[in-house]
This record gives sequence, structure tokens and C-alpha cells, in this order.
Amino acid sequence: MNIEAARLMTTAETAFVDIFEANEDHLPGDDTVKDARIAAIAALKHAGLPTRKVEAWHYTDLRRLLNTGYKLAEPPEFDDVKADARRLQLEVDTLKLPFANGHFLKEMADELPATVRIDPIAACAFIPAPYEADPSDAIIMLNTALFSDGVCLHVAPDAKLPQPIEIDVAFSGDDKIMAATRHRVEVNAGAEATFVDRCGGPDRVQYLSCSMVELTVAENAKATWIISQEQGDLATRLARLNITLKKNAQLTVVVVNAGGNLVRQEINADIIGEGADLIIRGVNLVGGDSHVDVTTKLLHKVQNTTSTETFRNVTTGRGSGVFQGMIGVAQPAQQTDARMACNTLILSDDSGFSAKPELEIFADDVQCAHGATVTDLDATQLFYLKARGIPEDKARALLVKAFLSEIVEDLDDDALSEVLDHRIERWLEAHD
Repeated sequence: MNIEAARLMTTAETAFVDIFEANEDHLPGDDTVKDARIAAIAALKHAGLPTRKVEAWHYTDLRRLLNTGYKLAEPPEFDDVKADARRLQLEVDTLKLPFANGHFLKEMADELPATVRIDPIAACAFIPAPYEADPSDAIIMLNTALFSDGVCLHVAPDAKLPQPIEIDVAFSGDDKIMAATRHRVEVNAGAEATFVDRCGGPDRVQYLSCSMVELTVAENAKATWIISQEQGDLATRLARLNITLKKNAQLTVVVVNAGGNLVRQEINADIIGEGADLIIRGVNLVGGDSHVDVTTKLLHKVQNTTSTETFRNVTTGRGSGVFQGMIGVAQPAQQTDARMACNTLILSDDSGFSAKPELEIFADDVQCAHGATVTDLDATQLFYLKARGIPEDKARALLVKAFLSEIVEDLDDDALSEVLDHRIERWLEAHD
């Protein structure tokens, strides 16, 4: 008779189970959500955090990298977090929904237009995203089991929001805390809206931010979703964006990763409406000892849809980066046009970047392409600038900035483009 040895849990896995068991009765949600939480923590106990043996996590051994025991973050005092929350907000005219240590600060939130309904996450008709007892779904399992707060936003049909809605998730200076937030956003038929998913926190503090967003863009609606990530230099960020695009929906996603010690950003999209168009543009700035992993999965399920995915990456110091992009085209999805590109500048000998673009196509009338490049700065361009009297350090900075700025400069909102460009410039100045 074969006896299977019990799996030994790591410090982090044990902490997550302890957090759940201590707070199970206090976490938000109806009976359906509670059942999902119990199933999620059971799956985590069984499968554990993923290692390199799990294909989707081959370049990010989470079980080894996430080895700290965390405790659940408490709601901070209002006065203590006010300054930090405002400091982390973007310097643009947005409608702000601030969170601190994973808890919604309703007293500080801006009033939303009548065309936007906001509900607490516990009040939503909420069905957790599907998952299996598989370590490849680690972010879903963790978030489903442990999310403490979030909002549901519903943009009314044909509404045109005059300002972006900015969701700010700020962390205090407490060490070894974790917080999980979950948001559900629906842009209904014919509406137009821009959202900023902003997250950040202090340096020299270990904390874990776990975020999950479910975004639906309905028929003939147009939306922009911006992720601006500036976690502290010792922080861990695990995030998932689930997207559903319906008929003739248009969505632009912009990702700027400019912080964190360990970052995993997943983007999964189900393109289920004919005529839908998805654009994803991203910048990954990887320095120090940080590790940044962006993993995307775009599934074209019906005919006549388009997607364009472009990432630009810069690595320096001892930083390491990963881009895994998969485009899937189902058999009914004829006349799909899907393209993906990942371009990387390596600025130091000790840094590196891994790119893994994939196509999985079951239709025969499609236009699909992918490509990846990894290089240093162009010596000819550098010589050209130096020959005109520009010092080498400034010449290098100009070339890197030009390489990255293209990703954020085409937003419809010029103010947002300018702020994101400034974020990139500030990171480059700090990592000369």
C-alpha cells in the first residue's frame, strides 16, 4: 500500500491559512462567497503556492520567493492615513476612491456622477471567478479566500464620464501585513469611461498587496483602464485583471510597473462579442533586486475581433523581468486580427528579461503575429547624440525615455499621458 506523505506548508502558506481561520466570520460576502472562500483556502492547502514546475509560473517561483509570514492589515486611523493616501494619488483631476491597507475610506471618497452607481463589494451580486485546485491559479485562490474590501461600479448605459475614476490602494508603514482587494466594474452599453487602478506604499517595509478586478465592457461601450503600480522596494504585488468584451466594445489597458520587489500582474481577457477591440500597452521598469512578471492570456472566441499588445521593458541593477503572452483563437473566431510585441532594453550585465510569446490558433482565416527583442541601447544613436555635444549619461537617458514614452503618449486624456510619462521619467532618474 502506498501512503502519500503530507505536504509541508511554507511560512507564507501557513500564515494565509491562519489569517483565514482567524477572520473567516468577519470577511465580507454572502453564503455563496463564503463557500467560495472555504473552497479557495482548501485548494491553497492542497496545491500550495506555485513553483517553477508549474508552467505558468516557470519564471517566478512564488513558493520560494514568497517566504514571509504575513498578518492581515487592520484599518488604519483616518488621520494617520490621510496624508499618505493623498500623496499616492495621481496629480490629475480624477474622482478618487481611496483605500488604505485594503479598506475603503468612504469619508475621503469623491462624489461620483449620478450615472455611476457604487456598491460595497459585499452588496454585489457577486460570483467569484472560477478556479481549480491548481497552483497556477494562486492569485485567484489567495484573493478569493482573503479579500477584505472593494467596490462595485456600474456605469449607466450611454453615459459619458467627464473625469477618470481613480481607485487608490495605499499601504501604511506597518511591516509584514497583507491586504487583498476585489473590485467589479461594469461599463454598460454605449457608455464611455476611464479608470485608474493606482497602488503604492512606502519603501523599506515588507507588505503584500493582492488585487483582483473583474471588468466588463458591454456592447458599443468604450473604456480605458490604467494600472499605475509603484509599490515600495520590499513589497510584493500579486494582481489579476479579468476582462470581458462584448459586441463592438473597445478597451485600452495601460500598465506601468515602476516599483515593488516582487510583482506578478496577470491580465486575462475573454473577447466574446463580434467587432470587439482590445489594446494593451505596458511599461515594465525593473531595477535594484526586483522581479516583475506580466502574464497575459487573450482569448478570441467569436469572429471579427482584434487585439494589439505591446510591452516595453527596461532592466538595470540586478533586476529580472518576465513577459508571458498567450493569444488564443477559437475555431469560430474567423477573421481575427491579433498582434503582440515585447521589446526590452538591458542596461546592466547583472539584470535580465525573459519573454515567452505564444499563439494558439484553431481558426484558419486569421492574421496573427508575435515578436520579442532584447537588446542594449543602439550604439549608432548614442554616438549621434554624443557627437552633437550631449554628455553620454544624458544621451542614454534620452534614448531610454524615447523608447518608453511611445507607450503612454497616445491616451485620449493628455493629462494622464503627461503624468504617466512623468512617473517613467522619475524612475529613470532614480536608476541612473
